[in-house]
Amino acid sequence: MAEKRDYYEILGIQKGATEDEIKKAFRKKARENHPDLHPDDPSYVEKFQEINEANEVLSDPEKRARYDQFGHAGVDPSYGGGADGMGGFGGFADMDDILGSIFGGFGFGGGSKRSNANAPRRGSDIQESVSISFMEACTGKKQDIRVNRMCVCESCKGSGAEAGSTPDICPDCQGRGSVKTTQRTPFGAISSSKPCPHCGGKGKIIKNPCAKCRGVGRVRVQKTVSIDIPAGIDDGQTLRVGGQGDCGANGGPNGDLLVGINVKSHPIFRREGYDIHCDIPVTYMEAVLGAEITVPTIDGDVKYTIAEGTQTGTIFRLKGKGVQRLHRTDRGNQYVKIYVEVPKNLSKKQKDLLKQFEASLTEKNYAKRQSFFEKLRSKLDF
Repeated sequence: MAEKRDYYEILGIQKGATEDEIKKAFRKKARENHPDLHPDDPSYVEKFQEINEANEVLSDPEKRARYDQFGHAGVDPSYGGGADGMGGFGGFADMDDILGSIFGGFGFGGGSKRSNANAPRRGSDIQESVSISFMEACTGKKQDIRVNRMCVCESCKGSGAEAGSTPDICPDCQGRGSVKTTQRTPFGAISSSKPCPHCGGKGKIIKNPCAKCRGVGRVRVQKTVSIDIPAGIDDGQTLRVGGQGDCGANGGPNGDLLVGINVKSHPIFRREGYDIHCDIPVTYMEAVLGAEITVPTIDGDVKYTIAEGTQTGTIFRLKGKGVQRLHRTDRGNQYVKIYVEVPKNLSKKQKDLLKQFEASLTEKNYAKRQSFFEKLRSKLDF
């Protein structure tokens, strides 16, 4: 008899793990080692059974206590212990029940039973990414991208057999891809399914494999896919292109192409949702007297008149000048923040003129400054 692995080691947990930690570890391991995710590797059926057996013991307080005290002999009849007829499967009638218990009655094949080896299977999704400019994200664009995807082998049309020949149904499993075995224990007979050793779990025998795909029926090729990037898409979003992923197996549908969008930054504009923000510098004179200034937008330059005495930090809104909302026609707004640029490198004459101008002003010309000192004096008097 092969030495059985420690149940705690199988689930990757410590001996004093809580019930919640056991449950989380079991679900993680079960999903990672699910046989439907590894159809070409029969060893995952045994791995899955091992994980389920470990969970059946450790999730049951009584069985766990016996296991902690006596080891496998306390829970496995084949070791002479008093288990509940587990036989490595925890009382399940067969592997189909195990799959249903883990995934809520629905396996990866779409039903409560494992899918037939020859049943149609959907192809895998594939992921790519593209980088576009800020303006392209605002206006949308068409773009061709190169992707590596699995396609039906043109030589054998997906059969896996050389042209002029066809696969044979496996005589041992009759095309099911699995065979049932029965283990008799002191607590009754327990049935389980395992990959057919004759066909390797595929349900068919290919005597003359296709030279191009080596009997797989699919080959990886590089394709050019044209995608429509919609106006309003934002950095970090994913575009799903239906049917452009890997081709399915046994006539199943293709997977999808998932395109991650990376939007480059803009030297002037910043985006927040569907609104655009930018900062505009104005001269001291423009801020004092008011002026018509030029404001850049994603649609081109527009004119805007700022009022006399405009202060740094003043924000005004250009309605409807933001980004188009995704799959809609309305748009966000553009918010423009003014900052007054203080002149530098003045000549002596300019400085003298500025001093003369300053001398002509009174406190009523500086409302904020006057208010500040009034509050300060009030505080000190208090």
